[in-house]
Amino acid sequence: MVDKIHRVDFSKKHFGTTASGFCGDLLDAEEQDEQAEQRSCLICGDRATGLHYGIISCEGCKGFFKRSICNKRIYRCSRDKNCEMSRKQRNRCQYCRLLKCLQMGMNRKAIREDGMPGGRNKSIGPVQISDEEIERIMSGQEFKDDANMPEHTWANNGDSDHSSPGNGVSDGNQPSPVSTLSSNRSVELNGYTTALREQYIGNAMGQHYQFLPHLFGYATQPRSLYPQSHTLISQLVAAEELAPLGTPMLIEDGYRVTQVELFALLCRLADELLFRQISWIKKLPFFCELSIEDYTRLLSATWQELILLACLTVYSAQVLGDLASVTDKYTPSEDELQSFSEDGMEVMEKLIYLFRKFHQMKVSNEEYACMKAINFLNQDIRGLTNVTQLEQLNKRYWYVCQDYTEYKYPHQPKRFPEIMMCLPEIRCIAGKLVNIPLEQLPLLFKAVLHSCKSSLNNYRTGSSPCVTKGTAPAN
Repeated sequence: MVDKIHRVDFSKKHFGTTASGFCGDLLDAEEQDEQAEQRSCLICGDRATGLHYGIISCEGCKGFFKRSICNKRIYRCSRDKNCEMSRKQRNRCQYCRLLKCLQMGMNRKAIREDGMPGGRNKSIGPVQISDEEIERIMSGQEFKDDANMPEHTWANNGDSDHSSPGNGVSDGNQPSPVSTLSSNRSVELNGYTTALREQYIGNAMGQHYQFLPHLFGYATQPRSLYPQSHTLISQLVAAEELAPLGTPMLIEDGYRVTQVELFALLCRLADELLFRQISWIKKLPFFCELSIEDYTRLLSATWQELILLACLTVYSAQVLGDLASVTDKYTPSEDELQSFSEDGMEVMEKLIYLFRKFHQMKVSNEEYACMKAINFLNQDIRGLTNVTQLEQLNKRYWYVCQDYTEYKYPHQPKRFPEIMMCLPEIRCIAGKLVNIPLEQLPLLFKAVLHSCKSSLNNYRTGSSPCVTKGTAPAN
């Protein structure tokens, strides 16, 4: 039975209390930094950290510019090449972000050729280059001329079933491993090479698979999972706590759950899930490769995303079962229904879509473990000390996840891109949840679980499909 609680103060400190305790000092320090008078980044308006490649910019835009130039990336804008650049919007379009970096005078020649930290020619300030030169950089023509690279071909619509880190084209509708999904929808389309696969997976490729997967088709020959991929996935799964959640969610027949009681239950579930994430970090196979400070920053920035991902996948049966049964016993008042915000409606639609999407795909524990690691290893989070190592780890598990899905689901060539596309959606939902008034969370979860449970029942009886292909909530 749900504990009766006479009063809960609906304030930030009561939701995810463990998160506040674990990351409190870090967040307090960041808040103090925010209060200090700082200059703004000329690219996105975020807090600038100094002079980077000739102009005042933030760490995020500095790192983005360096990665784009060093890795010779080519992006595409799915709109009119005039996307808004702000702290919240900068990751939505990599093309426009790089374009603004160049237009504001970021000096690509100040980047060290070896890609190591620290620039060169520090005395050189902003540079002004012609529109023609900017176009050559944005189209990749300059990179091809410099390296005497052969022309690439790609589908006109940028739609590919295969994605991999490295040089290539980024489309606005797919995820990118190198940016750890920092863009909402971007992918770099370029074939694997033997050297890259050996570098990040550590195993030589079979002769028939050396240049696959390529841009337009998968290998048809039978193959096995690469031994190193099997080892890394096994280590990730072993780090997971996959046992059912221990928070009591049983309720007596006829008992009516109040808003306060449901909110308190959601808080306890969030706390248990967060404790599991902390335990997970300590068991990661790469735990010793990063500092505790970086792990703290990563967790404080991604814990909501990790919890959402867990609820949508490995704990979805319990969430749609036990938790949904509790929310069924909660009846919102007329005032609660009338005050439900537009932001709440948007989050509700996105959550329902993802619940259905994950149910349709039946994501395995192995895929979940890889998705979780990829989402966690986000080198675009401010204040990290070892961005290069994070990027290498992110690439490693990106390749491992793709290798696994190709091996396990050979007849589902779009499975890997579809799985990766879910991560930006989760990140978007987690960001929007922060803006939902806490007193609206009980109604939000009731509505989401009721809708998902109903559609699941309909799907089982065959009265309606669980997911309509090509349908997604508006961004």
